[in-house]
Amino acid sequence: MTRGSAPAGAGARCGTGAFVYADLVPVTDFARVLDDGAYRAVPDGWWLAVTDIVESTAAIAAGRYKAVNYAGAAAIAAVRNALGGQDRAFVFGGDGASILVAPHEAEAARAALAATVAWVGAEMNLRLRAALVPVAALRQAGHDLRIARYAPSPHVAYAMVTGGGLAFAERALKRGLYAVAPAPGARPDLTGLTCRFAPARARHGLILSVLVVGAEGADPAAIRGVIGDVLRLVAAAPAMGRPLPDEGPPLYWPSDGIALEVAASRSAGQPRLVRRLAVLARTLAASLIFRFGLRVGGFEPARYRRELVANADFQKYDDGLRMTLDCDEALAAAIEGRLAAAEAAGLVRFGLHRQSAALTTCITVVPSESDHVHFIDGNGGGYARAAQNLKAKAGAGMAA
Repeated sequence: MTRGSAPAGAGARCGTGAFVYADLVPVTDFARVLDDGAYRAVPDGWWLAVTDIVESTAAIAAGRYKAVNYAGAAAIAAVRNALGGQDRAFVFGGDGASILVAPHEAEAARAALAATVAWVGAEMNLRLRAALVPVAALRQAGHDLRIARYAPSPHVAYAMVTGGGLAFAERALKRGLYAVAPAPGARPDLTGLTCRFAPARARHGLILSVLVVGAEGADPAAIRGVIGDVLRLVAAAPAMGRPLPDEGPPLYWPSDGIALEVAASRSAGQPRLVRRLAVLARTLAASLIFRFGLRVGGFEPARYRRELVANADFQKYDDGLRMTLDCDEALAAAIEGRLAAAEAAGLVRFGLHRQSAALTTCITVVPSESDHVHFIDGNGGGYARAAQNLKAKAGAGMAA
C-alpha cells in the first residue's frame, strides 16, 4: 500500500504477469486474515527484502524506542520512494521491516537498502542489516510465501503474510545470507517519513504488545483457533483495542523526533544546524496548523487526524499475530491466560509486553491525500520486547 493506491485494487501495479499485488481483493474484517482463501502465492521470480536493527534490545533499554522504530520504518520509505510510489506489500515489525520486490525492481531495491543501511549507521548510530532473499530460495527450503491485503479503512491496505517464508527470510538475514552491503556516503530518499507525534497514553490502563507464533509441528488449524480466541477476547471489549484516541496522538512542539527528521531530510554536505533550523520552522508551522485547525490548500487537520486513527497499522498477521492494544489489566490477563494454556499444549509460542503508551511512526508523502500510513508500536519497546520475552521463554525451556 503506497501513495495513490486504493484498497480495492485500483492504482499502480506491483509487477507483471499472473501476480499483481494491487489486484488482491482486501479483507476488511481482521479475523479474515486467518482464512487461507484470502492469500495468494508469490511467484518464484520475486524477492523479499528484510531488515532489522542489530542489538535493538540494548538500544531500547537505553530509551531509544523512537529511533529504533524510525530506523525500522526507514527501509519501507526508502524502497517505496526508490521504486516510484507503486502499490506494494510491506510489513513493519518495530525494529525491522519486510518488503516484497518484483523481479525487475530488485537492483533498485538493493541500492535503496544499501543506502539505508549506510545512513542508519552514519546518522543514527544504529546498525541496520538488510537482505534481499529470492522467493525461490525460501521455497527450495520447504517454505511458502503467500500474501493477502487487509484494509483497516477505505484509504489504505496492509500486507498480511503466511506460509513460513517470511520467518525463513528473517533467519537467513540473521545468519548473514543474501546480505545487502552498505553503500558508504549514499543517502536514501526518505520523503514522507516523520515521527512528530508524541506517545499516546493508555486510556484503559496499559498498552499491551502481543506476539504469537505457531509452535513447530503444531496443527495449523489449532494455531488459527488460538489466535481466533485472542481476537474474540479483544472484540468482546469493543471500547478497548485500538491504541490511539479518536483525536489521534498528541502533537507538541518542538517534538522529540526533530533530530530524526533532521537526519532523514539533511542533504549531503548540508550543515546540521542549518537543516535543524529549517525543520524547526516547518514543524512549528505544522503544529500551529493542527492546534488552530487551519485549512491549508487541500489539507484539513481534523480530517487528517481521523484518517490517522483509521489508517493505523496496530494489528497484523505475518507468520503470526502482532497487536498493539490499549486495554485494562483484566483483558491483558485473559489474553495471557489463553496463550499460556495454548503454549503449554504445544500449540503456540508467545511474548507480551506491557507499557504505558503507544508510539506512532508515519509515512505521509502528500499530507492532503488520504493514503498516509502509520505504524504503531509500544513506547516501552513494544514488539521487540515481546519478541525478547518469547525467546527468553524458549531458551529457558531448552535449558530445562
